[in-house]
Amino acid sequence: MLPVIPGADACPAFPTPIPMKTSALIEDDAMRSDGLVLDFPTRKTHATQALRIDVHAAVDDAADLAAFRTGLLATPATSSPKFFYDPQGSALFGAICELDEYYPTRTEARIFEHHRADIAAALPQGSQWVDLGCGDGLKARGWLAPVQARRYIGVDIAEPWLRSALMALAASLARDHASAPRGTAIDVLGVVADFTRPFDLHDVLAEQAAMPPVFFYPGSSIGNFVRDDARAFLASVRDHIGRHPTADGKLMIGIDLVKDRATLQAAYDDAIGVTAAFNRNVLRVANRLLDADFDPAAFTHRSVYDEAAGRIEMHLVSQRRQEVRIGAAVRTFERDEPIVTEYSHKYTVDGFAALLESAGFAGGDRLRCWQDERRWFGVFVAEPA
Repeated sequence: MLPVIPGADACPAFPTPIPMKTSALIEDDAMRSDGLVLDFPTRKTHATQALRIDVHAAVDDAADLAAFRTGLLATPATSSPKFFYDPQGSALFGAICELDEYYPTRTEARIFEHHRADIAAALPQGSQWVDLGCGDGLKARGWLAPVQARRYIGVDIAEPWLRSALMALAASLARDHASAPRGTAIDVLGVVADFTRPFDLHDVLAEQAAMPPVFFYPGSSIGNFVRDDARAFLASVRDHIGRHPTADGKLMIGIDLVKDRATLQAAYDDAIGVTAAFNRNVLRVANRLLDADFDPAAFTHRSVYDEAAGRIEMHLVSQRRQEVRIGAAVRTFERDEPIVTEYSHKYTVDGFAALLESAGFAGGDRLRCWQDERRWFGVFVAEPA
């Protein structure tokens, strides 16, 4: 059994990053670029820095939208969580993170706060910090100094959001360096990639052969993967760490843990209906992107904990028999028929440790986990076997 390190149970609200989204949801297409590398100056402090963004996998909006349409026409109907996060959905998710019922964000943040020194001691110093689904980079920001990171690599699917976030981060880091010039400046790099599909950062990491990579994946976002896909994702991360010349990299990942049904279901179905509005908003996104005519008011939000599968499911349930046009197609939804909009898998500590081991990470004393006192959330630091 993996030993766990208890922490604090106080959970104040903390800022949360914008979740990864498909670029089809970004309405300011003027910010898009077809180039592979973008260089532009950040705000000046002691010197002007160049901020580089590599496009490793151009976002295929046509394929994403085709999959969105196919899922809604299928039986059972489904929708990918990436379509939650248009501007309205992102704002609603920010509100969700402030709710009493929604514990994951603030519980993870408190683990970070109370155990930052111990966790940092388990990570390599002078690393290149790979922030997967980085959003605004706020969660990573507090780790760069404790691990003396030399390089920050923000990875996200939406280039305009990534560029804006990295400009702000680079300016903040430059101000810090200006106030303490004896420290080492941090190189800031962005990579546009959909890491929910096969991805390759080997060349980027190899540019700094002396800097071990730390892959950072907070927020229990891996819960959106079905188990086989989660294993494949973790195996890919392990391959990136194992093939780096230092052979000293680590994975730091946040995991929402199994707990009582009432707490889990309340976190995804709050009393004032913010999560319901967030869930229904995906139908407005479908109307806009797929030329559909969903009536969001005709669907009821439902969260269900499937104990056997170890996951929360979010559904939109048709309140009556209705026909919905989706582009040129017509889909009939029967009364009480659901659209499955999200899976959020929960793990036991030993269960996630086993998943890591099956993906090529070490177990036993070489795997560390920190938890809050209620043991609701875990932060794991893993290394290749």
